[in-house]
Amino acid sequence: MSTITHTERPSGRHPVNVGHLVMGIAFLGLVGVWALIQGGVVGDGDVRWLLPVPWVLAGLAGLLAVGLSGSKRWSTRQTGWVGTTDAGTTTDTTTDTTVLETEPGAPDSSEENR
Repeated sequence: MSTITHTERPSGRHPVNVGHLVMGIAFLGLVGVWALIQGGVVGDGDVRWLLPVPWVLAGLAGLLAVGLSGSKRWSTRQTGWVGTTDAGTTTDTTTDTTVLETEPGAPDSSEENR
């Protein structure tokens, strides 16, 4: 029989899928609005302001879930320089002084033709 020791203490929490949370709250809210309309609790004039409420609540729940889930979930750890080249072998492409050939018969701006 082997002995297994865990260094981490289980927290009982699992990561929240924010998309599922938002759409679940929106669905429950729309079902609630539908039930209020079908039950006659809400009149026709109140539907105009009542229909956006589930979407606003779902959005707030999503923002809250992202904020409370911790920054460690979304952050990346970067160490050192990415894409370093060998020491002393930098290529400077801003000082390119290559002279292109001119077309025959085109005026030449060199010192020889002045």
